[in-house]
Amino acid sequence: MIDAGGSARTYVITASRAGRRVEVSHGRGVVEITELTRGGTPVRTARFMAARVLAVVEHPSPRRERVPDDAAVHQLPLPAS
Repeated sequence: MIDAGGSARTYVITASRAGRRVEVSHGRGVVEITELTRGGTPVRTARFMAARVLAVVEHPSPRRERVPDDAAVHQLPLPAS
């Protein structure tokens, strides 16, 4: 939600495809919201002046049911140094 001088404007930024994610960063008076691919390549970026940002609301992705090919993840042992 952004203060637009007398009213508030709402921008919706979503991870539009499977495997993509949205990251929020801020610094030097700017809030930046970026949609990234699995490899970390930016697809879309929105930048707002931090003084104008009223709220940033993050919603988790919906949980899906496990499918039979989902395998458990096992931690790999660390090599001896």
